[in-house]
Amino acid sequence: MKPLTQPTIVSAQRCDIFCNVIDNYGDIGVCWRLARQLTHEHGLSVRLWVDDLASLAKLCPEVDAAAAQQQCRGVEIYRWDKTFPEVLPADLVIEAFACKLPESYLAAMAAHAHKSHWVNLEYLSAEDWVESHHKLPSPHPSLPLTKYYFFPGFTEKTGGLLLEHDLLQRRDVFQKYAEKKLAFWHSIGMETPAEETLKVSLFAYENAALAGLFDTWANGVQSVLCLVPDGLILKQVGKYFSDSLARIGSVYESGNLQVRVLQFVEQERYDELLWACDVNFVRGEDSFVRAQWAGKPFIWQIYPQHDEVHLKKLEAFLILYCKKLAPSAGEAVHRLFKAWNVENGAGQAWPAFIAARGELELHTKNWARQLSENNLASNLLDFSREIGRMRAFEIEG
Repeated sequence: MKPLTQPTIVSAQRCDIFCNVIDNYGDIGVCWRLARQLTHEHGLSVRLWVDDLASLAKLCPEVDAAAAQQQCRGVEIYRWDKTFPEVLPADLVIEAFACKLPESYLAAMAAHAHKSHWVNLEYLSAEDWVESHHKLPSPHPSLPLTKYYFFPGFTEKTGGLLLEHDLLQRRDVFQKYAEKKLAFWHSIGMETPAEETLKVSLFAYENAALAGLFDTWANGVQSVLCLVPDGLILKQVGKYFSDSLARIGSVYESGNLQVRVLQFVEQERYDELLWACDVNFVRGEDSFVRAQWAGKPFIWQIYPQHDEVHLKKLEAFLILYCKKLAPSAGEAVHRLFKAWNVENGAGQAWPAFIAARGELELHTKNWARQLSENNLASNLLDFSREIGRMRAFEIEG
């Protein structure tokens, strides 16, 4: 195995990340990953301001959801309350997903001689317009401040995706060595499933298409083990098996389908779940990206928006992702993604998708390798330095 490529450590720089939790784990998942990567791989001093510490504690059990201030894994974590304390603004200020910074913090940024580099980390999208809007400035209407838009994405003209420097190599080691996989299965209270059993992880919002998918798996010729981390879909899982008390540890069987409900797993353990399974159902943004790094066939449930805007984003991703697939495999991916997101017909779309499993796994690993060339954390810091150079040029001019 080739040696790990070490990240570049920059001189100490202070960074504030602001996160308003909307999607339970998607937005805080991205911010927590970014905070740790900036700390451990790039040497920044990071403060993470978050208004829902309970959601963060699910992703990192070491976090105390009741503490107003704490340090965890090298990151300073603060509860973001309505009454915001007086603090010195950081060198780099990241406003995640268009959350509004506290007015007092904005005023402090404007008053400070050393102006912060203010970046709005946007939602992930594969739509064409993202490339032309990436890095655009947005002057504040009344304060001497400029915010810059930074768009994650799937092409080299965007900010890229979050990826730890050694993740893909750790994935390959896990998938190569049986003892790594055995340790994972034991950690969730199981023996290694039979080789012929199809292993599926299911992390999803509520979805009316679930019953049809379960019917197809239960009545199919292949044994299916479905692992469901505790979450929004759990009530529907219980309803399918006529159990109103579905909970962590529940095990259900119907025909060739077995469903196991798992405890919500922290981020590192979730990666292992994705690596151990043959197919992964994911939702939102953070798990969506991790499924791509896993290099396994996946199905994405996009966060629903008004007027079905999310379906346009879904189509934009499918066009990009399926570009190098054979027509039949590409059509199978389109059909299942769309059926799962319009909550109708997923069971009927499943057979064609799973028939293309070999091609999809190879394609997804190649896709991950291509995406790994564009690292969001490194790009974000490069852009911060670019902002600094632009300001220096303006002052000299």
